[in-house]
Amino acid sequence: MPRVICAGHVNWDVTLRVDHLPEPDGEAVIEAETGAGGGSAANVAGGLAGLDVRTTLFGSVGDDDHGTEVRAELADAGVDCETLVRADGATAVKYLVVADDGRVMVLGRDGANEAFSATDLAAERLAAADHLHLTSHDPETAATLVDRAHAVGVPVSFDPGRRVGDRGFEGALDGADVVFLNDREAAAALDADLSPEGRTFVLKHGPRGAEVRTSTETHTHPGFAVDTVDTTGAGDAFAAGFLASRLGGGGYDRALAVANACGALAASSLGARTTLDWDAVDRLLGATIDTD
Repeated sequence: MPRVICAGHVNWDVTLRVDHLPEPDGEAVIEAETGAGGGSAANVAGGLAGLDVRTTLFGSVGDDDHGTEVRAELADAGVDCETLVRADGATAVKYLVVADDGRVMVLGRDGANEAFSATDLAAERLAAADHLHLTSHDPETAATLVDRAHAVGVPVSFDPGRRVGDRGFEGALDGADVVFLNDREAAAALDADLSPEGRTFVLKHGPRGAEVRTSTETHTHPGFAVDTVDTTGAGDAFAAGFLASRLGGGGYDRALAVANACGALAASSLGARTTLDWDAVDRLLGATIDTD
């Protein structure tokens, strides 16, 4: 079974289900409110654990009730939280405003989700991993983790998220072996050429599917038509599916199919963290997938 370290944000999410996303100076009706653990690193870690990948989460939470709840949720999902740093202060909170059509607006309250540094991850832990997956967090920490991983022969993927254009992630982007981007992020972060030598780009096109671009080839998958309920965390589920398939020996075509299935499952359910498993993926694909 492959071993993956997911590094980045671990948050507490408050999801507000509204009748529509209001315009400036407008108003919407809150139809439901829920709270649960979130953050891209935590979401990917939970998805990987559900897909039978041994997963360690490296990030930080506060010393408050939310931090305790987040850790308990992830441990129950099978994620190794021994490297989750407990810092003074409050756990970061994201307010996810979700409309009936699945569109999302995010409001953030800073907390302890960047209170960890690259040196908090023990060298032996990193060397024992088969893969390091980075999500949005402090750019210097991300770049240092890339360098440390490569020094011990561990490949790295990076999904920088919606703030890729203004956080200075050049070091991590240039060093990562695999980069996940949606259309808006690709436009903000990169030039038109998305296939430089030595790197793989996984481009997420939402309902239009996804593609893989390397320096020598391109693979595409059209995605799956589902009733969209909440797009929060769909990109994280996509990344979990892609990595689980690739680490299990799958080629790019299969990895894209699995990734799109996981993203579709997330988009068709409420909340940022969707419980993924191979049975659900198989049902959506309409065929048995060998996960050995």
